[in-house]
Amino acid sequence: MKVKGSIQVLIADDHAIVREGLKQILAETSDIVAAGEASSGSDAIRAARKQDFDVLLLDISLPDRNGIDILKQVKKEFPDMAVLMLSMHREDQYAIRALKAGAAGFLNKQSAPAELVDALRQVALGRKYISASLAQELANQIGDDHEAQPHETLSDREYQTLIMIASGKSVSDIAVDLMLSVKTISMYRSRLLQKMKLRHNAELTHYAIKNQLVE
Repeated sequence: MKVKGSIQVLIADDHAIVREGLKQILAETSDIVAAGEASSGSDAIRAARKQDFDVLLLDISLPDRNGIDILKQVKKEFPDMAVLMLSMHREDQYAIRALKAGAAGFLNKQSAPAELVDALRQVALGRKYISASLAQELANQIGDDHEAQPHETLSDREYQTLIMIASGKSVSDIAVDLMLSVKTISMYRSRLLQKMKLRHNAELTHYAIKNQLVE
């Protein structure tokens, strides 16, 4: 049941314990309600078709589809619903891509509960939300007359494949994680190597570490 004037939030995360933690944080507010939850991208889309939500709190890593893919579909079907991306990845890995795809904000899962609440309130008002560290990164890029680096030319799937390979996952592992065929992941790998003018996984991993894309 909708509380008059409250911000209705749909939580999409594949980990039940994370969803419960988020619901507990929101339960301690007087103006934000966890009005629905989903464990996959497809579930989130179905929930949004059945009920009106003000904000979708969307994990970027979902078992069926990449969060940015879901984001793009959500903005197409529900342009008035704000999407706040939530991720375990560092902001500089996915935040700018998510914002360009239509996200209202991007938050790391290690953020304090108060920051999450503040971010939800901001995006529900139609504003953009980025952390102070990401704002500084964007400012640095502008000040440096930033030119696109090789990894910034990749598609979302190619970039995701780059990060996962550099993190030590095999093509087979990535295919399982993303629920795609080995052939498809191999295609992404070939494309990203070609675009970045790299020869093999070792060079790819070295590039990712050098550019602080992975730890």
